[in-house]
Amino acid sequence: MKILMVVTSHDQLGDTGEKTGFWLEEFAAPYYTFLDAGAEIVVASPKGGQPPLDPKSDLPDFQTPATERFKQDEQAQQVLANTVNLSGMQSDDFDAVFYPGGHGPLWDLAESEKSIELIRSFEQSGKPVSFVCHAPGVLKNVKNSAGEPFIKGRKVTGFTNTEEEAVELTEVVPFLIEDEFIRLGGLYEKGADWMPYVVEDGLLITGQNPASSEAVAQTLLNKLN
Repeated sequence: MKILMVVTSHDQLGDTGEKTGFWLEEFAAPYYTFLDAGAEIVVASPKGGQPPLDPKSDLPDFQTPATERFKQDEQAQQVLANTVNLSGMQSDDFDAVFYPGGHGPLWDLAESEKSIELIRSFEQSGKPVSFVCHAPGVLKNVKNSAGEPFIKGRKVTGFTNTEEEAVELTEVVPFLIEDEFIRLGGLYEKGADWMPYVVEDGLLITGQNPASSEAVAQTLLNKLN
């Protein structure tokens, strides 16, 4: 079992002057869920190398057993410091793909032609695609084989408008996932803010927020098994 994890290379939070990137828990919890299940994991990013960590995700309030484990795990830190370049990745080499969130993906992966092509290729090959929190936003420009939005008529979730309001970034992000998915014809669903919520639609698995990251990873494993 071989799983591709795709993280952002984008570190600027709009024009606020603040930093963003990937969210630590959304990487760490799925990484260990996959690792402990015996999966081989490859981590890729648009620029390769060390991806930017959202500094907020490193604050004490957001630490979990998975993030604490990561901080003691030199091997995992090396894997993350040396992400391979996304441009060389092919769906044929993997059984599934998982995208951790953080705000970064809304800027780079949502516009990445390589990411768009990969997602389509995975699903056309009958392989699951999974995303958590802000990462579902990378589906924004993906089209299905009919040339329509990939998520049109499909059940999907992602970071809610009210969660974005709570972190005071409604006016900063390039688009609001909830609004965008509804505009694209997706059957957007959500649970309570900050609580685990996972939606499955065929090979598409999405999670609403950081609390959903481990559950998305487990749902992906269940599909592979």
